[in-house]
Amino acid sequence: MSTATLDRLLAILIGAQLVTGLLTLRAGSPPAAPLFMVHGLLGGALAGAALIKLRRSLPRAIAAGRWGAIAVAAMLAVAVALALGGGFGWVASGRIVSIGPWTVLTVHVLAGLALVPIAVAHLLPRRWRVLQPAGRRVAGTGVMSRRAALSLGGLALIGVLAWASSNVLDAMAGRLRRFTGSRWLPPGGVPPATTFFGEGTDPIDAETWQLAVRGRVAHPLDLSLLDLASLGEVEREAVLDCTSGWALRTAWRGIPLGVVLSAAGLSREARLVVVRSATGWYAELPIREARDALLATALAGRPLAHGNGAPCRLVAPGRRGLEWVKWVSQIEVR
Repeated sequence: MSTATLDRLLAILIGAQLVTGLLTLRAGSPPAAPLFMVHGLLGGALAGAALIKLRRSLPRAIAAGRWGAIAVAAMLAVAVALALGGGFGWVASGRIVSIGPWTVLTVHVLAGLALVPIAVAHLLPRRWRVLQPAGRRVAGTGVMSRRAALSLGGLALIGVLAWASSNVLDAMAGRLRRFTGSRWLPPGGVPPATTFFGEGTDPIDAETWQLAVRGRVAHPLDLSLLDLASLGEVEREAVLDCTSGWALRTAWRGIPLGVVLSAAGLSREARLVVVRSATGWYAELPIREARDALLATALAGRPLAHGNGAPCRLVAPGRRGLEWVKWVSQIEVR
């Protein structure tokens, strides 16, 4: 495989890893399971391609004294190592592993996000041209040489072996993971107080808190907790699957979002519901999903704590915890 082809492949793998990784952050229903498998297989192939790239390029760069390029390449290598090591390490460890306030899976996500701008900085000076298809091809040649095809096949095999090996090690530890990769916490409990970017807010006074319902509704509402409860509380069991790597099935009590929308007089033209937090965080739900969501005020038989989103939190079955908005302050119908 030529250097240009290898650079193209690395760029494609990094891009594919980013796209599939971002999709997994929001995919919480079982039909999305193949997406997580593809993400893992791509990770194994990226690890193999990155090692080949280092073995080929690093000695030549050192010999030529290209220290600036080496520094950027070193940052790229560290980001790849953290992203891939965090992902495969999480699976193979058989348990929830934390580094300070973050789990290893969180390190995997953050390193993966940091990988993209570093890769662009690495490509822009001299290598961006290799991503462009060649203008001409020698007559009589195929789309891909036999050597390149064998190399790609080898990288695909590395991806399969890395993905399978980490899952075998996890299975040997006897721990169960959800299809998303998250590890199950004991059912019926209270989830850890975590947020995606560490955003938070001061405790909110439940007596003065109000939920604003605006947008494509006949009757805009401002509901206190008592007003909200008067619409009819229900209790539902749902799985909170956090992007930091844990999942918990527990009971949530609150008011169906569909009931709130009906009380406000949902317009027939409405297509989307935006649930906003006091922090500015938000989630967008199609009307069908919004009707099945819950505005929770209690969980596991006790009032919602501040760290879990009090006084009101969104429960969105089939979505990752990233979109279970805490400290809900506004419902906007579009």
